[in-house]
Amino acid sequence: MSAILLEIIVILALLFLNGILAMTEIAVVSSRRSRLKRLSEEGSRSAARALALTESPTRFLSTVQIGITLVGILAGAFGGATLASAISKSIATLPPLAPYSQVLGLAAVVLSITYLSLVIGELVPKRIGMSSPERVAMVMARPMHRLAKLAGPVVTCLTVSTDALLKLLPMRPERGGAISDDEVKLLMQEGLRAGAFNRVESEMVAGVLDLDLLKVQDIMTPRTKIMWLNVDEPHASVWHKIVVSNHSCFPVYEGNRDHVVGIVSVKAIYANLAANAGVRLRDLIVRPLIVPATQPASRLLETFKQTRNHMALATDEFGSIVGLITLHDVMEAIMGDMPSLDERAEPEARQRPDGSWLIDAMIGVEPLEKALTGIRFGNEAGRDYQTLAGFVVKTLGHLPKEGETFEAQGHVFEVLDMDRHRVDKVLVMPIRPGPDAGPSATGSPSS
Repeated sequence: MSAILLEIIVILALLFLNGILAMTEIAVVSSRRSRLKRLSEEGSRSAARALALTESPTRFLSTVQIGITLVGILAGAFGGATLASAISKSIATLPPLAPYSQVLGLAAVVLSITYLSLVIGELVPKRIGMSSPERVAMVMARPMHRLAKLAGPVVTCLTVSTDALLKLLPMRPERGGAISDDEVKLLMQEGLRAGAFNRVESEMVAGVLDLDLLKVQDIMTPRTKIMWLNVDEPHASVWHKIVVSNHSCFPVYEGNRDHVVGIVSVKAIYANLAANAGVRLRDLIVRPLIVPATQPASRLLETFKQTRNHMALATDEFGSIVGLITLHDVMEAIMGDMPSLDERAEPEARQRPDGSWLIDAMIGVEPLEKALTGIRFGNEAGRDYQTLAGFVVKTLGHLPKEGETFEAQGHVFEVLDMDRHRVDKVLVMPIRPGPDAGPSATGSPSS
């Protein structure tokens, strides 16, 4: 009985050794080289050994397979030679099964060893190796290197044979460690589900990875929507365009719009006005940054960083200006829609109890026509403004001052507030208060 128990212990020990080899195999294969490399650079010798195993996969797998094969042979030999014989003798004592005792004894041993080898020697160790691959790989790296040295000739033979056969096949083994953009996105999604990252971080990483796929022409403001300034344009006309626009910088051209001479900022113009100096666009413009419309957006971002610019004009293959792009446009391509420094809250028109309207001057004329019945600004083709601020400046013919009023379309328009040189708030009142003078908040006549 003691001899059989000893043999069982030896078989279990062999299966346990098989499990260690299987655990090491799956751990090294599953380890992230980036993490091992970082630990190695921090001074971990175990990480350096594990990293060496991942860099020589054929040699490592040959070492593991030699160990697993030897363990399997020894386990089969012990089971077949000893335990099968003992079990057969026990079965032979049963008269109905005596003729089949040899077959049943061998079958019992084979089934038992197969079951234990699957559970103890494969499944459980591999789950352990997958749960902490880098840690297991670092612990087992030194024993695996020693085993490779002990079985050096055999390992070398298997490695050379494997590499030679792979060269004969049409496929070529890829080196591990290369991570694609799609794999990074999948990792971010897994981290998002696990709570390691939040949604904004995941979207930002995806935006950065997709930036190489975008060109300037994909995210620029097209030529037809650019607000242009003529270098010889009179000051009043320039301020009219600035007031009705929500931009802070404007391209300046001379002659035609393909001949851009520079970029001017509202800040530069206002600084001259504050110093009581004359405003000449030619003296305030700065050299424009010109980029091809086909340039990748990622390269444009690097250009902005190097030149300290935040705006560029895009040209086509013939040198014509086809659009304008800003740093804000590039950031929106990465992070999604975000408010610009030039953008304000959604303009609104609010009716007061006395029937007058307090209106944000940047409200568009179309929404204003819907809010105030009786006021019409005409067709878009027949006017050169798009907001109430533009209508005020156009009607007065100059930059208004706070408290300035005028009458138009049966209403009194009063400039309540100026934001520097931009009309900010306007009060609109019907000239003749009465049931038909203006709408109430619910659409009924106001008193």
